[in-house]
Amino acid sequence: MTLGVCYYPDHWPRDRWREDAAAMRERGIERVRIGEFAWSLLEPDPGRYDFAWLDEAMDVFAEAGLGVILGTPTPTPPKWLIDAHPDVLPVGPDGRVRGFGSRRHYCFRSRTYARETERIVGALAERYGHHPALAAWQTDNEYGCHDTTRCWCDTCRADFRTWLEARYGTPEALNEAWWTTFWSQTYRSFDEVELPGQAVTESNPSHELDFRRFASDGVVAYDALQRAAIRRHSDAPIVHNSMMLFPDYDHVDLADGLDVVAFDNYPLGQLEESPFDAATKARYLRTGHPDLVALSHDLYRGLKDAPHWVMEQQPGQVNWAPSNPLPADGAVRLWTLQGLGHGAEMVSWFRWRAAVGAQETNHAGLLRHDATPDQAFEEAGRVADDVGAPRAGAASAAARDVAAGLADAATPRASVAILFDYDDVWASEIQPHTAGFGYWGQVLTYYAALRGLDLDVDLVPKKKLGLPAADGGRDLAPYAAVIAPAMQLVSDDLAATFEAYVRAGGRLLFGPRSGARTPSGLAQAPAPGPLRPLIGGRVTRIDGLRRGVTRTLEADGATYTYGTWADLLEADAEGEVRATYHDPAYRGAAAWVARRHGDGEASLLGAWLEPAALRPLLRPWLEAAGVTPRELPDDVRRAGRWWLNFGDTDRTVDGVTIPALDAVEVDAG
Repeated sequence: MTLGVCYYPDHWPRDRWREDAAAMRERGIERVRIGEFAWSLLEPDPGRYDFAWLDEAMDVFAEAGLGVILGTPTPTPPKWLIDAHPDVLPVGPDGRVRGFGSRRHYCFRSRTYARETERIVGALAERYGHHPALAAWQTDNEYGCHDTTRCWCDTCRADFRTWLEARYGTPEALNEAWWTTFWSQTYRSFDEVELPGQAVTESNPSHELDFRRFASDGVVAYDALQRAAIRRHSDAPIVHNSMMLFPDYDHVDLADGLDVVAFDNYPLGQLEESPFDAATKARYLRTGHPDLVALSHDLYRGLKDAPHWVMEQQPGQVNWAPSNPLPADGAVRLWTLQGLGHGAEMVSWFRWRAAVGAQETNHAGLLRHDATPDQAFEEAGRVADDVGAPRAGAASAAARDVAAGLADAATPRASVAILFDYDDVWASEIQPHTAGFGYWGQVLTYYAALRGLDLDVDLVPKKKLGLPAADGGRDLAPYAAVIAPAMQLVSDDLAATFEAYVRAGGRLLFGPRSGARTPSGLAQAPAPGPLRPLIGGRVTRIDGLRRGVTRTLEADGATYTYGTWADLLEADAEGEVRATYHDPAYRGAAAWVARRHGDGEASLLGAWLEPAALRPLLRPWLEAAGVTPRELPDDVRRAGRWWLNFGDTDRTVDGVTIPALDAVEVDAG
């Protein structure tokens, strides 16, 4: 693993730079990210560049042996640019322009901003593309943050109509795909289609789904524009820093064009904004939920099936969540080692020193506001010892070393896969049907159950199944068992891919709402549509339960509690009932239906169970697939070569004691 830190030389006096750079190297840090918000200093007036300060900073880092990840400054276009080109600003669904004064104040499809982006990114790439300190480029910063993926400006309206015409060809095909006869929504031409979200009540869900696809394509195209501007002058790796389980654009599409994928990992902030109940949030107040954090790691590793980076690792208190508790002593070290264990080649802390002003004043760094060491500074030193990070005087992690580092990084290989898809994320958000239903919550339920059984998990993009290897295609054959927790949108081609996997001996489990919709968002009649012959049953009714209400089902004589959602199932002649609901309103409906196909099997479990209930239910299913699960103690998880204890009580595994809030190598003892 390589250790890094985010640093802002433009925030601090020049006479601090060398001192800070030396201290970073002494702490085992090899990479430093800079520059992603510095446009107004790089170009203080239109066309007048000032690179002197950045030249000096790059030279300082090179002398210290630090590899620089240089950010393009496009998340913060300067005031003079906005004043000259107000058409760059995004528009909200209420029709109001979102103005200057914070960040991410641009529309992804603005033609003006595309030209300005190419100009500033090209100038940076030309000047620093072969600098000895350059390790990699970061495009922009956290695409879509602050609800900026979708825009309702005139350009987006016109582009959306063009996008729809390319997708459907004729208004008649669009009307059929969206079922526009409902509420008299029929369109005679593409020019009649407006942007969704501005009507009296909810928009047509198929209309909304396509708008999200369109907006996601805009993000991907904008990143491609930045990468092209860089590639004209530099061959250093290109990365973008996404955000945990952020749902607003398709990260699979974005990852296709990047050399490395990265995310910003804030376990406590993520927990505060998660749908977990109050008791769970209280339990993991100072450590974050270990399975929620690990899920993000495996998601980003799965985007390219390759080592990933953590560009921003929480080092202490954050400033942006509903509440912002301090991490427990030891938590920062646990999070960093957890990244290593889940395939991260680099973890970079945000930030070196706490900002003394502006919006992030209350966000911690490795150093406090006065530049004295904070708790995370000490933990960073422990991590450097844990991973054998080179200290001051060792060779730098410059650009030529990045590819080798990625090739050498350990990539976990699992026997169990979970399938995920952003179209399914959006379909769940557009019509959740009941409060508490969320796509990532459903995925997390299965993921946490598997991790609690000490199983590594690969997250595999649904849209990559069946594609050629040259296009990043993924194959299910290496996996003994595959789970699709909430796969609503299923095509005939996808069902055929699943059938081939099962007939070859694979075991495939679908969760609630799987196969409920066609790819355009229409209801399957009946659900689960083309999956019905595979699982040997159908969905007859659905039940969206009030938050906090639970019911029970029975499987193999044991009783299990579920909540939030239930698909009521009926087995076909070839199907087998594995579990039955108790609720009298369901009239004895099946909760789990399966069908065998030679040595393989496909099934649908229609109820949303919590991880503690899923573990005993999944265990025999996994064992039948040849997987060997075992129950881990509460709060203990394995991450690569480390046992991690996220609880406040010592735990023992395989005769090894893992102290509270500590990490022990798996082979130790």
